[in-house]
Amino acid sequence: MFIGEYNHNLDEKNRVTMPVKFREELGDVFYMTKGFDNCLFVYSAQEWERFSTRLQNNQLKSRDARKLQRFFIASANECGLDKQGRILVSTPLKEYAEIQKELVIVGVANRIEVWSKENWDAYNNDDETDISALAEEMDSLDL
Repeated sequence: MFIGEYNHNLDEKNRVTMPVKFREELGDVFYMTKGFDNCLFVYSAQEWERFSTRLQNNQLKSRDARKLQRFFIASANECGLDKQGRILVSTPLKEYAEIQKELVIVGVANRIEVWSKENWDAYNNDDETDISALAEEMDSLDL
């Protein structure tokens, strides 16, 4: 399980060091794609297989299903770590996530999220989000 929050910087070649705690679970090959809320999702190969299979099982006749397939699968990149434990963030994904230099890598159970520092701070400082009320509305999660 991926947990924790880590601040890093993108280097001049659009590479970022993956936290040591995430490297082993990611494995040699993993996938980075667009995520919700202008962040990037990173999945291990095993988790990507589960996720992409669920997307592919949606009915192609559904316009929304096709949009989701394009959103996640067309933007995905197969990734690996270099000898220094860095990953390359492609230019389209960097632009989508509005990453300039500073970024935050967040473990979210079965995936990793990569956020621009500015977007992560704005997300966390959203005074309109009441987590307690949200949890009550989503009581089916059985938290």
